[in-house]
Amino acid sequence: MRRVGGEVLEKLERELMLLSRHQVLVRREREPVRLDRSAYLLLSRIDTQGPMSIGQLADAFGLDTSTVNRQTAALLRCGLAERVADPDGGMARKLRITDEGGRRLAEDREVNQSCLARVVADWAPEEVRELADVLVRLNRSCEALEDRFWPRTEDDDRGPECHPPTPREPAPH
Repeated sequence: MRRVGGEVLEKLERELMLLSRHQVLVRREREPVRLDRSAYLLLSRIDTQGPMSIGQLADAFGLDTSTVNRQTAALLRCGLAERVADPDGGMARKLRITDEGGRRLAEDREVNQSCLARVVADWAPEEVRELADVLVRLNRSCEALEDRFWPRTEDDDRGPECHPPTPREPAPH
């Protein structure tokens, strides 16, 4: 495996930092009643995977259960999620998105996609697809290192650049 040089990694790190900055600025310019980052991530995961317990969410995000408990308590207070019996018959209660939570998540996704559409408005469709494929590959590589995978649909994995995660190489001693 070829290693990437320091200058390329420096450029990549800087551009990812700037990308996260732009994302924050885009979110602030919109109406103030938007989901906060943790609510958006938790609702997105539950939306993708179905009802989940606090323990499952903590494991999925690599967070302490007390952190997820606090974040999900805010979802419950706002009526964005509700506790339900485990559909598989387990003991732990699970969190499910309410109709209001689904509506708010859909609204935020629409705003996010609208902002992205403005950013790439002068790009060729192939360039947008290529960026999406490379980002899927980048995220899958991160997920493989953490051994935590985000559930994806088959549509997310289309294209030659999208490959299932490869096994991790053993760390050098």
